[in-house]
Amino acid sequence: MEKQRIAVAYGDGIGPEIMDATIKILNAANAPLEYDVIEVGEKVYLSGINSGISNESWDIIRKNKILLKAPITTPQGGGYKSLNVTIRKTLGLFANVRPCIAYSPYVKTNFPNMDLTIIRENEEDLYAGIEHRQTSEVFQCLKLLSTSGTENIIRYAFEYARTNNRKKVTCMTKDNIMKISDGMFHKMFNDIAKEYPQIESDHMIIDIGSAKLASDPERFDVIVTLNLYGDIISDIAADVAGSVGLGGSSNVGKEYAMFEAIHGSAPDIAGKGIANPSGLINGAIMMLVHLCQNEIASNIMNAWLKTLEDGIHTGDIYNEKISKKRASTAEFADAVIERLGQKPSQRPAIDLGEATECIVITSKNSTVKPVKELVGTDIFLDWSESNKNPNVLGEIVTKANTEKLNLTLISNRGMKVYPNGSESTFCTDHWRCRFTPVNNSKLNSHDLIQLQNRVLDLGLDIVKTENLYSFDGVKGYSMGQGE
Repeated sequence: MEKQRIAVAYGDGIGPEIMDATIKILNAANAPLEYDVIEVGEKVYLSGINSGISNESWDIIRKNKILLKAPITTPQGGGYKSLNVTIRKTLGLFANVRPCIAYSPYVKTNFPNMDLTIIRENEEDLYAGIEHRQTSEVFQCLKLLSTSGTENIIRYAFEYARTNNRKKVTCMTKDNIMKISDGMFHKMFNDIAKEYPQIESDHMIIDIGSAKLASDPERFDVIVTLNLYGDIISDIAADVAGSVGLGGSSNVGKEYAMFEAIHGSAPDIAGKGIANPSGLINGAIMMLVHLCQNEIASNIMNAWLKTLEDGIHTGDIYNEKISKKRASTAEFADAVIERLGQKPSQRPAIDLGEATECIVITSKNSTVKPVKELVGTDIFLDWSESNKNPNVLGEIVTKANTEKLNLTLISNRGMKVYPNGSESTFCTDHWRCRFTPVNNSKLNSHDLIQLQNRVLDLGLDIVKTENLYSFDGVKGYSMGQGE
């Protein structure tokens, strides 16, 4: 079998120790791999490369298309951006896949039948990392969702379910509040679900969904959700399953893929030889499946399960009632290697079946663009005079009205405060002033610039503007709370 070259990043903290253990197991199982080691993370950051990865490392990843990565440390302060997010977005790794399985009775859990997979959108949402401080009191983080990114992740979830003989896909959003952004995600989920009638589908609001995931995880099969929600519930699910330290994950795109443990670099135990390599081992097993090396993946997985069954546990999951040996990182790896070719007896052995092609996502979203019409503008102001009285501000801003655009409301933190706002509403120094057309006037960009100039002539500080559009006659913006 021709060997596959992969990029390998040893990472920071416990990374080098668990990567040594993982590669030792891969080699002992005769995985047809060759390794190109790259350096990423803390040392690279501190060398002056703010991204945490060099151009040479990028070249190796792009050439090999597969990255096996140990946890890294992002230095505190200095404005360093997350390398994990950078890699995912640069390589188009839109799907984060995290199996969350209970390994009872080897690992203590209240839910021994838990076996679910969380599929998280990986490139968009609040993790776009677009943040601004706009006033002395108000900070902003933009939540960005695209129809194409949403379609990709939802189709991937259903294809994953189909390929892995899963029965149900659950969508989680907060569209009772974010009716436009999360609402679009939910609607597209419903539309795509119709193409998979053999797979059950349902939707849950993320807060009650998270609660049910913690209290009754065995009810779930596949969960698909947005970036931030998925990040949070993935750790909830891993912990409920028994240990965050056992979980691996894949980050998959249409051309590249990255595999890793879900835990961090744990610098407090680095160099002590006590870290659990299981998360990265499971990440490597997912990599082998991605490379269609299912037989080798099954062999390693069964040997790993047999090791747990035989009571050989690292300190993080050691239990005096169950465990027989407290193993070091290296000892645990050696125990897995000794059991290659063996299968667990207390749990069903793993058989990943014949190798199949990777999941391929084909976009079917309509390319017909809706009719887009400019129907107003929101102008955001930094204003804190007159004890932040919205009525005073309203009287001032009204003077900026033009022949085509009039002030219709002022909101503060989303709540309508003018006209006829509640005197009890707490106001900051950040105000949204909404202008809409007079007598349904047709608007263009020059009308907005004229309005902004009139606002500036009043001595007001514009910190942001947002155009209001309709799409095929449907409002593409939210109403103010209390409007």
